[in-house]
Amino acid sequence: MKLSKVGAAAAVAVALALTATACGGSSDKASGDGGSTAGAKKDKIVIGIKFDQPGVGLKTPDGKFTGFDVDVATYVAKELGYEPNQIEFKQAVSAERENLISNGDVKLVVASYSINDKRKAKVDFAGPYFLAHQDLLVRADDTSITKAEDLNKKKLCSVTGSTSAQNVKTKLAPEADLLELGGYSECLTGLENKKVDALTTDNSILAGYAAQDKNKGKFKLVGLSLSNENYGIGLKKGDKDLQTKVNAAIKKMQADGAWEAAVKANFGPSGYKNEPAPQITEGS
Repeated sequence: MKLSKVGAAAAVAVALALTATACGGSSDKASGDGGSTAGAKKDKIVIGIKFDQPGVGLKTPDGKFTGFDVDVATYVAKELGYEPNQIEFKQAVSAERENLISNGDVKLVVASYSINDKRKAKVDFAGPYFLAHQDLLVRADDTSITKAEDLNKKKLCSVTGSTSAQNVKTKLAPEADLLELGGYSECLTGLENKKVDALTTDNSILAGYAAQDKNKGKFKLVGLSLSNENYGIGLKKGDKDLQTKVNAAIKKMQADGAWEAAVKANFGPSGYKNEPAPQITEGS
């Protein structure tokens, strides 16, 4: 009889092991429901960020991640049930953000991702969690560019897939010579080498670059507000449950002071004056 009980227990153990193997873990791609499930262990969450935007989203030479978007992503992930060591950050270049979400390569995109109707046709957003304004970065000794119209007949640089360059080209300086590159750092090199005359994107991003030790004294922001850029957190279209949870996390971050602390830590050193935390409108 004892042997029979042992055999039965072993059979149950084997059955449980097989069931667990068949179900698999949640570590593949961007798996997991994005929310806390009682008693469930989630291995990781994959979040798309920028790797080349100082102050916003930057991968440092030692493999660490810094910036305001990184702080927001980490806070939101914790509210969804993930510790920092369970976050996998994946590079999300501007032109690929919608594809990363739609293909399931990431669960969320927190990458200076401005909310607009064209993007909302493909993905959903939570937020916004930050309001930036489009500006121009020029060389510190350049006095020829004080407004967007001054870019006519000059070389303007931005990244592929960014709305900023198109905004200038179509509305403000149609005769600007537009160069679109893979990353802002490439544009910055071109600006320093005088191959381009200006770099355009959000003032938060430009301030981050200008504040870097290696760039201090080389560049300046013109100080324009060419557009309002409401940063949202991108997620799979139709995932209302995740959208609601992320919105709740953003509200909590704003309410408990963590949002303001992250702004000061990442943008304060450059003297950048941020707007107050915006009202959440997505999903409402």
